[in-house]
Amino acid sequence: MRIENIGLESEVVELSRLAHVMEGLGFVLADQWDYERVTFDKKFESKGSTYYLRVQAYAIEGDVGGKHAIVKLLTPLLGKHYYPHGVEYGEGESFPANIVTTSKTLLSQLKEEIDKIK
Repeated sequence: MRIENIGLESEVVELSRLAHVMEGLGFVLADQWDYERVTFDKKFESKGSTYYLRVQAYAIEGDVGGKHAIVKLLTPLLGKHYYPHGVEYGEGESFPANIVTTSKTLLSQLKEEIDKIK
């Protein structure tokens, strides 16, 4: 599920500052980074299912490994984990209302924090 209209799409920010803000909001830097892309995940569990709020970005200046990259954010995603296949983000997925609400609140807080550090 794409979470749009928060204002995060195309935000540009220094990666080290973004990482600090994301950590404060409970996101973890996923091990799936390379020199151009970075992913932050927030895990939720509800009624025996696991969900992930994912915020991705890509470097427009520098490289992610150097931590001083300037990154551009992509549209945040909410996905459901299916063992052993992985996380599905498709529009056909259904998500608990409290997870969607919490995700939107966190993303709004992220937007406010990014506006402060720009």
